[in-house]
Amino acid sequence: MTDTVGHGRALVVGLGIAGIATALRLRQVGWQPVLVEKAAARRSSGYFIMLFGTGVASARRLGVLDTIGDRGHPRLVNHEVNRAGRRTPGINPAALPGRPRQLLRGDVEQGLFSALPADVEIRYSTVPTRIVQDDSAAEVTLHDTVSGATVTERFDLVVGADGLRSTVRELAFGPGEYLRPLNYMIGVTALDAPIEGFGPHEGLVLAEPGRSAWTFPFHDHAPSLLFSYRTDDIDAEFTRPPIESIRAAFGPEPPGPLLEHLFTRFAQAPDHLFDSVQQVRMPSWHRGRVVLIGDAAWCVTLYAGMGASSGIAGAELLGSMLRRHPGDLPGALRAWESRMRPFIHTEQQGALAMRRLFTPHDRREKLVRTAMLRLMRMPALGPTIGRMVNGPAMRNKQFDVAAV
Repeated sequence: MTDTVGHGRALVVGLGIAGIATALRLRQVGWQPVLVEKAAARRSSGYFIMLFGTGVASARRLGVLDTIGDRGHPRLVNHEVNRAGRRTPGINPAALPGRPRQLLRGDVEQGLFSALPADVEIRYSTVPTRIVQDDSAAEVTLHDTVSGATVTERFDLVVGADGLRSTVRELAFGPGEYLRPLNYMIGVTALDAPIEGFGPHEGLVLAEPGRSAWTFPFHDHAPSLLFSYRTDDIDAEFTRPPIESIRAAFGPEPPGPLLEHLFTRFAQAPDHLFDSVQQVRMPSWHRGRVVLIGDAAWCVTLYAGMGASSGIAGAELLGSMLRRHPGDLPGALRAWESRMRPFIHTEQQGALAMRRLFTPHDRREKLVRTAMLRLMRMPALGPTIGRMVNGPAMRNKQFDVAAV
């Protein structure tokens, strides 16, 4: 429910999960958000994500949890496979502590977007090009990439929710060394049909030293496909088509029929994401009237599994702190960051541990991973080993950001 405390005007840059959630929460606490997005329209697609306890709790308090839904199901199973096609039981997401919701990114974005009040202004094909602050406001120059027109407006708050390579971060914080590469690459796409030889409720994991392939099943949608691999030269991976870099990473051994089928499905997909895996590390997420949120501020990475959850939680808490500190923006931003930073630090550290589960670095990590999977399949030890595999990050999946 919207209250009447605040009445500030906020610019929110980025129409992804963190940006929409922020605009929704700001409107709920009485602010007037303006959303800008560089794309010409809201994206409707997206790949596999999980919504853990923190994200579920925040989505419920925002009033969007039922709309977001859940594509998970107890019937979903994962198989560990090798290139010859041999299968052994794998990790089923429904068995993870907290039973996270299995979703497509578009499910979360649509659920949040549908809850936005009609009076929230949204401008597409628009990017900020300049931010200047004084004691009374942040003055932002906005550029319409279609018409070429520019306009300069004043806002009480600017929220950068524009992703890993944030324009707001560069404009307000400068070109610092904020990106921390993990020396891994990912290639991910949404498929239009199950993998050949696998049922609609079956996923697979092919994990080898330095590389892996995953498919993530849903009960009512074709699976998502993920390739993950280690590299010593990130820049070189972008000098050729993504499928060629992925093929090279899985060579020089013959791929075999199953891996070749995965390569083909990725190459034939109408769209995909191919990028390096990087975290964002910053000494502060706010400067004056500008604050960063989601991947623009912290990017816990796909390996943490907490990108959507931390984005929604950060947005909810930001609105709560603005309501708790009316008329004191610096105090609200300090309080927000002091609550969020320990949580995000734990998640970023947890991502480094979870990466071993996604893609073992070398033969030793592969052996440790195999042993862990065997122990997790033992009824007496499975839950305990599951918590160990996920480490302290999993315990913080239930982090409660409710502030008021």
